[in-house]
Amino acid sequence: MMMNHAIAVLVNDQPGVLQRVSGLFGRRGFNIESITVGQSEEPGLSRMVIVTKGDDHTLEQIEKQLYKLIDVIKVVNLSTMPMVSRELALIKVKSEPAERPEIMGLVETFRAAVVDIGTKNMMVQVVGDTDKIDAMLELLKPYGVQELSRTGVTAMTRGNL
Repeated sequence: MMMNHAIAVLVNDQPGVLQRVSGLFGRRGFNIESITVGQSEEPGLSRMVIVTKGDDHTLEQIEKQLYKLIDVIKVVNLSTMPMVSRELALIKVKSEPAERPEIMGLVETFRAAVVDIGTKNMMVQVVGDTDKIDAMLELLKPYGVQELSRTGVTAMTRGNL
């Protein structure tokens, strides 16, 4: 069954590693839904969180191929464990002064924040899992979404794993 999987990849912090990892996905015909990269808790190592779609066999192939890359230290399928995942989105939405109280109501309901207000629009910041971001975006669409920027998913296993 095709489903989204979050994969954490610990890699050496070297130029070209991101290109080699993304190139591997492209050559094998695997799509990257989102990818985030940043420093890890260990100096000299970065953590990538890649969200991709596929069945168990596809995921197994991805893991095997990633381990063939010289700068890959560890690959963990986070989707098979209890995890916390978050994404951040900045959404610029049209907002005439008369519509602002309605939009502010949505912002409060989603525990989001207004981070900028212009004369004809406002920028909303929302943090949460992908479903929360999608739901917020869907409710803001009728007002007119002018611009959208999403970070992609970052994730970690829960507890002592």
